[in-house]
Amino acid sequence: MYEVYADLHVHIGRSNKNKPIKITASSSLNFSNIAYECESRKGINIVGIIDCASPYVIEDIEDFLKKGQAYELDDGGILYKDKVCIILGSEIETSEINDDGNTGSAHNLCYFPKLENIKKFSNEMSKHIKNITLSSQRADISAYDLIDIVEKYDGILIPAHAFTPHKSFYGNCTSRLERIFKEKYDKILAIELGLSSDTYLADCISELENKNFITNSDAHSLPRIAREYNKMLVNNISYKELIKTIKNEDGRKIIANYGLDPKLGKYHRTYCEVCKKSIEGNPPIRKCDTCDSKNITMGVLDRIELIKDKNESISPKNRQEYIYQIPLSFIPGIGQKTINKLLETFGTEMNIIHNTSFEQLANVVGNTVATNIENARSGNIKIQSGGGGVYGKITT
Repeated sequence: MYEVYADLHVHIGRSNKNKPIKITASSSLNFSNIAYECESRKGINIVGIIDCASPYVIEDIEDFLKKGQAYELDDGGILYKDKVCIILGSEIETSEINDDGNTGSAHNLCYFPKLENIKKFSNEMSKHIKNITLSSQRADISAYDLIDIVEKYDGILIPAHAFTPHKSFYGNCTSRLERIFKEKYDKILAIELGLSSDTYLADCISELENKNFITNSDAHSLPRIAREYNKMLVNNISYKELIKTIKNEDGRKIIANYGLDPKLGKYHRTYCEVCKKSIEGNPPIRKCDTCDSKNITMGVLDRIELIKDKNESISPKNRQEYIYQIPLSFIPGIGQKTINKLLETFGTEMNIIHNTSFEQLANVVGNTVATNIENARSGNIKIQSGGGGVYGKITT
């Protein structure tokens, strides 16, 4: 077995024929460009593209396969240049009744082994979604019903960015996932932590002790791919191996989650919509400390503090390590020209982040930038927390 890197949440902005898929995503994010970016620049071995239920994307995938750029594996997934396994996925927004009896909504990541499976899933979901061609559309069913449809086509369902204040289960639907999924809760193999959370925050909730954690980029542009990712131990790269990894079967496992320090996420702290600022007081923050307004967007840290049922974060023995990882684009002094220079020298972003020494970096980009990269890798940085949809910032 060997180690690979996986990012399982990447969007498509537009189809090859310029049809809109994810409205808020870059137009350069299409199926073939994602495959190329993962193989040639990022060093990602398994990528989950989660807009593959769109008929426009299905058409692109069929053209991609016809051109011989990649082929479907018997064990599931599409293999590109024998280096990248593409996992076909769909992000579906479900309608939930939250703890207060009001209507909430949550995003679900649904993954399938073959193109045939996701085509059938797309056809069935078109009965529950007004516009199946667009990404992350609202379905008229709950996740409790969605998981049956996903399993009908040999897929799995993972709650997406589970703690964010908008479109997530813990963020605006429930204090306990088991209340949503009921007797089907054991079918949830993992949750996606999201950019504003980490293992240590999530492990304050006891019902997650037997769930695996994954960290993904939720990329809306090519450079954002692999800003969060997972290191996995596998026998090969395929859908079947990915599922074994998530289940911790036959020696396969997630070795580590590489993610942003949660303070860099867009929703880490509560944000006052009146004063337009994040609030840094002791969590949970329920109103602005400046204007006393309750017109706030509650942060992930504050929400978890509100719903946790453990006094301290204690992870189960088999919990993978969470490693704070600062993407190159977040580091002061590093723009696209510098990134391109590093890539020309060291090959892929994974190689730059994990395998280069300070001396190697300094020889290419100078001592100042190399020092900034080294400080980011060692955690020797200061961060101004993000909130209300605004990313946190590294301060020097």
